[in-house]
Amino acid sequence: MTPPHFSDDSPAVAVITVSYGSEAVLPGFLTSVNSACATKPLLIIADNKPGPLSRVRELAEDYGAHYLPLPMNPGYGGGMNAAAADLPESIEWILISNPDVELGVGTIDRLVHVGSADPTIGSVGPAIITLEGNVYPSARTIPSLRTGIGHALFANLWINNPWTRVYRNESGDADKQRDAGWLSGSCLLVRRRAFEALGGFDSRYFMYFEDVDLGYRLGQAGWRNVYVPDVSAKHVGAHATEGESAAMIAAHHESARRFLARKYSNPLLWPVRVFLTVGLNVRSRLLQRRELRSRALGDQAVVNNLDK
Repeated sequence: MTPPHFSDDSPAVAVITVSYGSEAVLPGFLTSVNSACATKPLLIIADNKPGPLSRVRELAEDYGAHYLPLPMNPGYGGGMNAAAADLPESIEWILISNPDVELGVGTIDRLVHVGSADPTIGSVGPAIITLEGNVYPSARTIPSLRTGIGHALFANLWINNPWTRVYRNESGDADKQRDAGWLSGSCLLVRRRAFEALGGFDSRYFMYFEDVDLGYRLGQAGWRNVYVPDVSAKHVGAHATEGESAAMIAAHHESARRFLARKYSNPLLWPVRVFLTVGLNVRSRLLQRRELRSRALGDQAVVNNLDK
């Protein structure tokens, strides 16, 4: 893997994204970057799925981005770490974003302005808007035993349960700038110095919880995570877990287990870790079975329609 070559007059902001067969959504993201920042940022696309049929290199060239093909898929956090590994010294801020995000006008400038106002701010996040036009709860508290278990058990059964409301940091000032335990990694501005001091994302999280872990470690190191809802990024990808494959469900629960094991790593808390591991494994298997049954019923319905 050869790092990209940067010119000596590099800007203070880098925008990095990770593609995994993302050719269909990358143009929307890359186009939106131009209106999100008054000065052209440094653009880097890490390609987790390069190949002869991929158009990511071509798109990078069309939009003036640096193309970084990776020899193997290291996951979302690992791809971001690779893209951020050899930035020029001028870079002070790194915008980390999914490729299926479209940034609002002036979003990057506003996030940089907020972050620069306080040297203790380590990350800044905009409001994330779903495809349906709703505000996604992207500024959340760090999951604890109580909120984590309550959210896991009741989120899909009791919509307004108190554990989910606490975990999602939902309150009367939801539309105001405020601190959060962690911010969604789908679109997140991080202070380079803070990001590098932590070693970037923990690459052991292949998918899911890498942003929770980053926000937690930033907070532990004394940095603030600040939510700025007066600017936004539209996430055209789906946030809901409905329709996820069994493998993705398993990966989500394994990442949750890894994070909670880190948070409750005290040797005296080993019974807690055992309880969490067993509970997450059971929940993962139940959800996987439900997903497989749902897919089987869907496939049968297709067959029945073909027979008519």
